[in-house]
Amino acid sequence: MSLKVRIFPAGYIQTNAFLLSDPERGEAVLVDAPHDLVDMVDKALAEDGCALKALLITHGHYDHIGDVAKFARRGVPLYGHKADKTLFENPACMQAYAYPPDIDLEGFEVDHWVEDGSRLELLGLECEVRHVPGHCPGNVLFYFPAAKAAFVGDALFAGGIGRTDLPGGSFSDLERAIRERIYTLPADTVVLPGHGPNTTVGDEISFNPYVSGE
Repeated sequence: MSLKVRIFPAGYIQTNAFLLSDPERGEAVLVDAPHDLVDMVDKALAEDGCALKALLITHGHYDHIGDVAKFARRGVPLYGHKADKTLFENPACMQAYAYPPDIDLEGFEVDHWVEDGSRLELLGLECEVRHVPGHCPGNVLFYFPAAKAAFVGDALFAGGIGRTDLPGGSFSDLERAIRERIYTLPADTVVLPGHGPNTTVGDEISFNPYVSGE
């Protein structure tokens, strides 16, 4: 396996996008697409000699989907959870809490709906989808067991959790989902969040002050 993982903080609030590429296969997969990302991804794809085969969307908040429509117009297949369908197709509904307030928000249609327990094959690897609501109704994580990596959106951060005060948010739902969907992954799984540095499942079980592993 020649998997490479690049992290691209992009957009106005530095939202993490992740590019997984396998130069031997000539294929790549993108997780989330904040604003001002396209040029960075295009450069990396050219360096690796890879074609983008899928865009996995962890959730529908505006800062994670700013450039999704641009990739969609190229024919890149989109994957997301139906609970965020309105946010995907009508992102202007988030304008009131977007930053800056006049940011351009362009909608798109998801090609492949995923749900808790969905299994995908990407880059020759198995990818498991787990539904982790609470920050956003359709927040999902994409777990690649062979890479020991889980891309969790804004459900969990290093020493923190996603906001629950936005429309559709719920602390009780998020707490339960973290315990049932993230803390049940192997302890050495690398957690790659939508903002900030990576962490591990084991570290968050032991040290996260908002959702303990007990």
